[in-house]
Amino acid sequence: MEGGVSISQKELPEVGELVIATVDRITQYGAYVKLDEYEGMDGLLHISEVSSGWVRNVRDYVREKEKVVLKVLRVDPEKRHIDLSLRRVSGKERQDKLLEWKRGKKVESILEIAAANLKLDPKSFSREVTAKLEEKFENAYAGLEELLEKGEDFAEKLKIPKDWAAALREVARQRIKLPTVKIKGVLQLACPEARGVEVIKNVLLGCRSKKAKKAKVNVDIYTLGAPNYAVEVVARNYKEAEKTLQEVVECALSEIRRQGGQGTFKRTS
Repeated sequence: MEGGVSISQKELPEVGELVIATVDRITQYGAYVKLDEYEGMDGLLHISEVSSGWVRNVRDYVREKEKVVLKVLRVDPEKRHIDLSLRRVSGKERQDKLLEWKRGKKVESILEIAAANLKLDPKSFSREVTAKLEEKFENAYAGLEELLEKGEDFAEKLKIPKDWAAALREVARQRIKLPTVKIKGVLQLACPEARGVEVIKNVLLGCRSKKAKKAKVNVDIYTLGAPNYAVEVVARNYKEAEKTLQEVVECALSEIRRQGGQGTFKRTS
């Protein structure tokens, strides 16, 4: 499920599609479920499609009110009957589908609250914003991540009013945690001067402040006990993290040598 309110506008799911379902009733021959992404649509998970092994009791695999990821096997449009399978869903498919569904629900919530804050009709607002986001990105959630990262000026790219972007970003900031990566290493620095410790401290602080000004990148340097100093970089992706770490290290080694000292660096993660 991707996007905002009423993500899936299709009346019926397609054969082979993965769906989120809530177990409604369990019988000896299977489980009846309600399809969360298709309002008013029910389906049957037959006991033969619960597991690849012999199933003695369906309740050993699913429980009432439990949310499950199922694969659509057959669709009867006239009877509006859906046959589903649990055993044909891999662990990765289940994980990916649940993540997609949870993100979709989060998007719906963000759009609904933003619309309320703007005093706009939630359905039309969600429909328009979702269309704009999905036009530029793989899904609406990815678009909100980009908006959260780049700020309200991003509204021009999305072609939405700036007050809409501001409202969306404010709500998204409370509900979306941007993914990050962390890499680190150890600088070993020495300076023979009488003020050696102070020189090293100034070098590290100077290099850190110079590189930490970058948006979306956090640089942390702390002592492990002289002459070892840990350098940690947190960024949105490995490319940016690696680039920043390299710049900080090169800055520190260059500056310490300029001050008459010496240093080495060892990557730890």
